[in-house]
Amino acid sequence: MLVEYDVIVIGAGAAGLMCSIEAGKRGKNVLLIERTSKIAEKIRISGGGRCNFTNLYSDNNNFISTNRHFLKSALVKYNQNDFINLVKKYDIEFYEKKLGQLFCKNSAKDIIDMLISECNKQKVIIQLDTSIKKITKNDEGYFIKTNIGDFVSKSVVIASGGLSIPKIGATDFGYNIAKQFNLNVTNLSPALVPLTFKDDILEFCKSLAGVSINASVSINKTKFEEGLVFTHRGISGPSILQISSYWKEGKSISINLLPEHHIDIILRDRRNKSPKKNINNILSDFLPSRLALAICNKLQINKKIGEISNDALFQISDFIHNWTIIPNGTEGYKTAEVTLGGIDTDEISSSTMECKKHPGLYFIGEVLDVTGHLGGHNFQWAWSSGFVAGQNV
Repeated sequence: MLVEYDVIVIGAGAAGLMCSIEAGKRGKNVLLIERTSKIAEKIRISGGGRCNFTNLYSDNNNFISTNRHFLKSALVKYNQNDFINLVKKYDIEFYEKKLGQLFCKNSAKDIIDMLISECNKQKVIIQLDTSIKKITKNDEGYFIKTNIGDFVSKSVVIASGGLSIPKIGATDFGYNIAKQFNLNVTNLSPALVPLTFKDDILEFCKSLAGVSINASVSINKTKFEEGLVFTHRGISGPSILQISSYWKEGKSISINLLPEHHIDIILRDRRNKSPKKNINNILSDFLPSRLALAICNKLQINKKIGEISNDALFQISDFIHNWTIIPNGTEGYKTAEVTLGGIDTDEISSSTMECKKHPGLYFIGEVLDVTGHLGGHNFQWAWSSGFVAGQNV
């Protein structure tokens, strides 16, 4: 038996839920299909379980895309304040952690419950554990064959997400559908992901596993200053996750381990005032003691500062302010927060999220070539793109 709906949304994540809600508000009969047994798993695990659901300063400058202008329309039509108002409507307590990042005070489950409640209000049918076998199109609409039955609709929205975190259900479904309909998909890679190293750099990082600092990390003119954490595989933390979206294989990154000070000036001053003090102890006044000792040992400069030459002091300050290293890779999609690249935005209308070549076919959220910076921007893109599609399906 073939069941007809006004709108079929594939993927019950942030974007899919938002689209379904908005389409339902317009009186559309909506079916929301989810391949896994749970709704919005990425929301549930995000932000350490508290969901960094948006950012106070989210705009198109916080995103990477072949065409960043593509985002402007959606971000204007539904911005962070619109979503914040929805959160307030449900009396969900939240707070700003830093840099405009908003988190739930209680749990990410508050956001999920809110979205489910909104779906229920609009009589959205949510079908879990449903795998798509085939999607075809003819003059009557889009035919969707699944493991539980067959459906037809004039409007189909692909909100299946990217490749990041496969353990919660991520697949290449959306990209395969795009290719089936002859749409261009840009190169894909893990983004917002820890970087890995080998040989002496790996050993250096391993010896400091667990040490965290505030650092400035840059590639060319792109720079982020946030936390950095040494791990057994390399380095992670917000600054590294941010720069990972810009890193390409074989390229170096520059790290300033002490961006708030000029250590060269400080060391010269200390050499005059405290010549008998060990360089390691002086550095420990500004850096974690394990890191200070590791730097001294690596450079083989660990003695009284009064005995250290200008050249040696420069070596130390250059290492601290301009540690330049080449990652051998990333931890991959298993720990990446998002996927860089996706369906070419030239294929999609920025004002409706509809495919230009195939009327009635929409793509929203992470599956598109739109990648936000860390800090709630990717969720805001999900809300904004979902809202716009929901207004037009």
